[in-house]
Amino acid sequence: MLAALMLSASAAAVGTTAPLPPIRVILVGDSTVAPGNGYGDGLCAHFRPEVTCVNLGANGRSSKSFRAEGRWNKVLDLLQDGGHFGAQYVLVQFGHNDQPGKRHATDLVTEFPANMARYAADVRALGGVPVLVTPLTRRTFKGAWLRDTLAPWGAATKRAAARENVAVLDLNTASAAAVQAMGPAEADTLAEAPPPPPSPDGAKVKSKFDWTHLGPKGAALFGAMVGRQLAREVPAIAPYLK
Repeated sequence: MLAALMLSASAAAVGTTAPLPPIRVILVGDSTVAPGNGYGDGLCAHFRPEVTCVNLGANGRSSKSFRAEGRWNKVLDLLQDGGHFGAQYVLVQFGHNDQPGKRHATDLVTEFPANMARYAADVRALGGVPVLVTPLTRRTFKGAWLRDTLAPWGAATKRAAARENVAVLDLNTASAAAVQAMGPAEADTLAEAPPPPPSPDGAKVKSKFDWTHLGPKGAALFGAMVGRQLAREVPAIAPYLK
């Protein structure tokens, strides 16, 4: 009898649980976020059906060019037209194409952190919740050791987040630690394509393989990593993650 009462009470509790209100998550960044060769879609796959996940990551973009090309305007339009969502979260990650030598490079000391802070301020001004993300590591090794060339851009992102008092996900540190633990051979399996076989004549073999972009395995690994950090740093979104 007691067991039956407990089961009935449990069922009633489940039946009275309020459904989660729909929310929207917007991803902004470069190719390491973008569909097809980034982790963005891997992250979206970890959300429950109540989440509309929009991946606006774009190949080759920096914190400067994403705005200059008008891509940021689409994010602002979505925020302004999102009244039916209980909340809107915007994750912003740049750094790879802000580095010196890149077409859309920015100054690390002044321009890059100011750009990141401005993204956060824009989102907050429209009622959204900004979340800055430090850049995903490249998987380049020197011998047995990972060369974490994006660490300074990670530090600048964290300073921008502190300046605006917004959440930050330290993907750079976490991904670098994971890749270092793997070692070069296993880290290569995260790439968009496998390393090309050596050419008999020494000629360069055309391949999509590199140490930056991701295939399905890499997208799943780092998408899950970002999801875990997001649940920890932004507790309100935790119930929406599978």
